[in-house]
Amino acid sequence: METAALSQGLAVLLNVLSVAINFYLLVLFVRVILSWFPNIDPSNPLFATLTSITDPYLNMFRGLIPPIGGIDLSALLAFFVLRLLQSLLQTSSYQFGGLAGGF
Repeated sequence: METAALSQGLAVLLNVLSVAINFYLLVLFVRVILSWFPNIDPSNPLFATLTSITDPYLNMFRGLIPPIGGIDLSALLAFFVLRLLQSLLQTSSYQFGGLAGGF
């Protein structure tokens, strides 16, 4: 019984992490779209907040993929890694949820 509760608790935690990644993907998407508009003032509070939330993650990939023709492709790798992580979390969540008897 204790193992089932632990498995179900872990499944719920993995689901919460997956939802958080989904939200971060949305924030990252908005940030990338806004970066296409050069007229946006970097001191705009919305843009500054998005930048402060997403740039630490994007900076990890900027050194791996140099800009090609002035286009920063590091966001593609960043999206891919987050989606891969989300997929692994969801698969693990389903497995742990199955051990606990499902949701």
